Amino acid sequence: MYNCSYHNPFLVLYFTKLVQIVTNLIIFVVTNYNKITMSLFFDNIRSLREKKKITQEEVAESLVISRGRYAKYEYGTSEAPYEILKRIAHYYHISIDLLLSVDVRKIPMDNLLKLENNRLVLPITVDTNGENFIEIVTQKVKAGYLNGYADPEYIESLQQISLPFLGPGKHRGFPVEGDSMPPHEDGSIIVGRYIEKLGEVMDGKTYILITKSEGMVYKRLNKNKKNILVVESDNSFYPAYEVKASDILEIWEYTCSIAIKEFKPNNSIPNTIKDMYLKLSNEIKDIKRY
Repeated sequence: MYNCSYHNPFLVLYFTKLVQIVTNLIIFVVTNYNKITMSLFFDNIRSLREKKKITQEEVAESLVISRGRYAKYEYGTSEAPYEILKRIAHYYHISIDLLLSVDVRKIPMDNLLKLENNRLVLPITVDTNGENFIEIVTQKVKAGYLNGYADPEYIESLQQISLPFLGPGKHRGFPVEGDSMPPHEDGSIIVGRYIEKLGEVMDGKTYILITKSEGMVYKRLNKNKKNILVVESDNSFYPAYEVKASDILEIWEYTCSIAIKEFKPNNSIPNTIKDMYLKLSNEIKDIKRY
């Protein structure tokens, strides 16, 4: 019979060593993660200052701290508290996330779009004629957009096209899903212009809305009350709902669409009671002729 009390000493020693190695690895990662992040921060603020060709004294004065204190942040001998992080982010017009997680030395800072409250920055690339490229969020990469919308590396990995006739502003293309916004069919691309402030939203116009709860949708928006948007579909089968401003990540105003399928006659669904009345009146006139 097998003796349960028997243990192979070599096996026990092997697993003991393995547990020690894994434990030490976990401790190393946990204790050094913050150091790695802050090391990137130190390099970033030094690089940003050098690009602006200003002194530590000038930066420190703008941040309302001493030069000696600021120097410690650049040299990595002290970690900046959150309040100082916010001041530095506003000073350089860049988000805190990017300061801590992206090597800004690898990003052409002159080609970044500065947005409200430094919430994010959008990389802008141009073609040989100087026209802005438009990133296309395809169905294949749509799922990753909520996590990658503020990541310049993710945005730069998207497919790009150029539409010179769109005019000024930052544009991006998003896929349409379902049949809630006829005549746009499933798979079509809506090209939108980035809206920086909620106050720019016009009642009754259509927008690509990126929210934490609903993800990416193309709908008609109305400002029902302060800091709340009413989201409506042109297909009356789908009920309207409300979205709080705090839930909104991005808003893109409709500028044009790219259809991958030809519109069919039955896609011309009337959008108002007036249209329906006029259509019915015309049909009655045709009947009277006979």
